[in-house]
Amino acid sequence: MSVETKLKDITVNTFFKKKNENQKITMLTAYDCSTAKYFDEAGIDAILVGDSLGMVILGYDSTTKVTMKEMEVFTAAVARGAKRAMVVADMPFMSYHLTVEEAVKNAGELIRAGASAIKLEGASDFILNVVKRCVESGIPVVGHLGFTPQYLNVLGGYKVQGKSVDKTKFILEQSLKLQDAGAFAIVLEMVPEESAKLITSKLDIATIGIGAGRYTDGQILVADDILGKFSEFKPKFARRYADLKSVISESCSKYIDDVTSGRFPDESEIFHLPVEALVELKELENCEYCCNK
Repeated sequence: MSVETKLKDITVNTFFKKKNENQKITMLTAYDCSTAKYFDEAGIDAILVGDSLGMVILGYDSTTKVTMKEMEVFTAAVARGAKRAMVVADMPFMSYHLTVEEAVKNAGELIRAGASAIKLEGASDFILNVVKRCVESGIPVVGHLGFTPQYLNVLGGYKVQGKSVDKTKFILEQSLKLQDAGAFAIVLEMVPEESAKLITSKLDIATIGIGAGRYTDGQILVADDILGKFSEFKPKFARRYADLKSVISESCSKYIDDVTSGRFPDESEIFHLPVEALVELKELENCEYCCNK
């Protein structure tokens, strides 16, 4: 599965340039072609095909159930819609943990599907080796530290990370290791603002915050959160810009009413036979053979 290869207007160099010039980087998730197209046309810098699709699109109870095949399908869809924005694809759970060779192969499949870069969680020695090998293979990498959803069971739930000086120092050390391994940006999730500010100031690469305060180099949110479409819960850090749940529910209710009442379709929404065909149709209606067949 692949899309036509085309260099996006937003590249790795754009991230470095914006950080150096103190310009904020904007990112959102998207999982389908039309949403990606609208975000792209609105001017978003980058679109993450997040494994959050497992919960907001596929109805799983966590991100850990998302497969490589599912990520490839949704990445290809988003890549078809985004003409200028960078497309970053999440590496799903256990797709980069067994061997470095398998991890690089899976990363390559997401690039082949249309991504410009991949994102993975953590900074263990093994993960750092994966990052290094991906970059050496021509695959740009975004890191992800702080709260890492794929490690939900290890972390013991949805908890803010880096809530002490020692823990902040640990995340900073991980960030520097990811930078040295070749990552061009790092997502910091659910980290205190002060901690994220310090980490950002110590890095040459961009930080993208989600629940990490105001001083990261950019921000990312889940599309279904800002659009008010995913209603199971609203994270503290997510700002809602629309209420699509109500729009969708109300539209469906109106459609049901119009169909059951006979108001849909109306004259403007139907097609008619030409006059000469109507004559023939009338003859067909009067044909006993046809009617009794």
